[in-house]
Amino acid sequence: MRPYEVMVILDATLEEAAVQAVVNRTSEALASAGGSVARVDKWGKRRLAYPIDHRTEGYYLLLEVSLPSDAVAELDRSLRLTDQVVRHKIVRVPEHRSPRPQRARASELVAARTDNDA
Repeated sequence: MRPYEVMVILDATLEEAAVQAVVNRTSEALASAGGSVARVDKWGKRRLAYPIDHRTEGYYLLLEVSLPSDAVAELDRSLRLTDQVVRHKIVRVPEHRSPRPQRARASELVAARTDNDA
C-alpha cells in the first residue's frame, strides 16, 4: 500500500452534513478497495483561483490515504462521477515523506564506502 494525498474541492453551497456524506462515501469506497484513510482535513470554504463552472468558491478537503496502486483509478473514477465534487487531484506522497523506512540511495552507499576505506 502506498500513501496518497487526495485534494477535493466540493460545491461551496453544500451543508456540513452533505460534506460529511461525501467524506463517508469516499472512506467506504477506499475501505472496499483495500485502503484506509489516515486523516481528513476540512479546510472549509475558500475562494477559487479562477471560476470553475461559474463558481468562485469551493469547499476544500485534504485526505491522507493509503491504498493499493491499482485502486487509484477506481478512486479517480468515483470522484469524477460524484456530482458534489467540482475538482479533485490524487498525488502519491514521495518516499522521503512517507512513514515507511527509507532505503539507502546508491550515491549514499558509495559515499559511505569511500569514507570507510579512507
